[in-house]
Amino acid sequence: MGTPRLFEPLAVGRLQLANRIVIAPMCQYSAVDGCMTDWHLIHLGQLSHSGAALLTIEATAVLPEGRITDGDVGLWDDATEAAMAAVLQGVRRWSAMPVAIQLAHAGRKASCALPWHGGRQVAPGQARGWQALAPSALPFNDHDHAPVAMTRKDIDGVTDAFAAAARRAARLGIDAVQVHAAHGYLLHQFLSPLSNRRSDEYGGSLENRMRFPLQVFDAVRDAFPAGRAVSVRVSATDWMPDGWDIEQAVAFAQALEARGCSAIHVSSGGLHPAQAIAAGPGYQVPLARAVKQAVAMPVVAVGMITGFDHAEAIVANGDADLIAIARGILYDPHWPWHAAAHLGASVAVPPQYLRSQPPQFPGLLAQGGGSAIA
Repeated sequence: MGTPRLFEPLAVGRLQLANRIVIAPMCQYSAVDGCMTDWHLIHLGQLSHSGAALLTIEATAVLPEGRITDGDVGLWDDATEAAMAAVLQGVRRWSAMPVAIQLAHAGRKASCALPWHGGRQVAPGQARGWQALAPSALPFNDHDHAPVAMTRKDIDGVTDAFAAAARRAARLGIDAVQVHAAHGYLLHQFLSPLSNRRSDEYGGSLENRMRFPLQVFDAVRDAFPAGRAVSVRVSATDWMPDGWDIEQAVAFAQALEARGCSAIHVSSGGLHPAQAIAAGPGYQVPLARAVKQAVAMPVVAVGMITGFDHAEAIVANGDADLIAIARGILYDPHWPWHAAAHLGASVAVPPQYLRSQPPQFPGLLAQGGGSAIA
């Protein structure tokens, strides 16, 4: 039998991936003043030996006011950069898995309590609260404090902050950057007509609503070394009438590709609390398929992809080039090992783990420093 498609290598620009499994960014809400802690070393260190091809650092705020919560990781100054450098040093000492980072700004969904403390927005003036910014002064929830509509100066400032964070990521030796334009956060807010009611050049038509997200992408692409990948995560639909939809998402993907985007990660939702999602295994895969049919760059599918045969079929059928896992790999940190065992493939592991080779899968574990291709 040949190598399963899920375990075939793939090049994303110059980034060589050992297989088609990537770890999606997952917020841990465990930073202090934007600085990573030992929790991140434990969390990322564990996942760096999962057998996946790429580890993505959680949504990382480019400005303090761009955090979802005050526990979000940031990359906006020397202190946040130094804290991330220390964590990365620990991970890289023992793993060769490539590392990406998702750069983000929460927009009107900023200034919230930690999820396990209820997650509601914290108003400005309250402890751990601050004033949120957005394309228009429309709150996410009716009970939220309204955001302030961004001025042109604000737009330029956020653009510069994304570029500055990308330069810091480059200094840290991070292999790829993902620009977060999904899940109802700032760039998605500009894209959707439900949250963007501007009457200037950043609102109204699709071209105008795409202007700021494309401006941010261009700034990040210019700031990050040319040989390293820059991708975008997009919500392909708001799951709401008259909102952002797959046709607009395809146009956005094509505009990104024309600007040198290395890959696009297709998710959905997050913009409106009344969204109606019929969630189930692979429920977002049709969205990834529609984008893939319109672009040549690699497409990542995500969303309740937990079955090994299902993941293999998504790639083998050409619905997407890669699959991303998030909650599933928190539940099963060796999901790629188990997928490889099921499908008849192998994964590279550090020598410390070779003794765990299951007798029923004698070729499963191969010695290696991680999942990167040398």
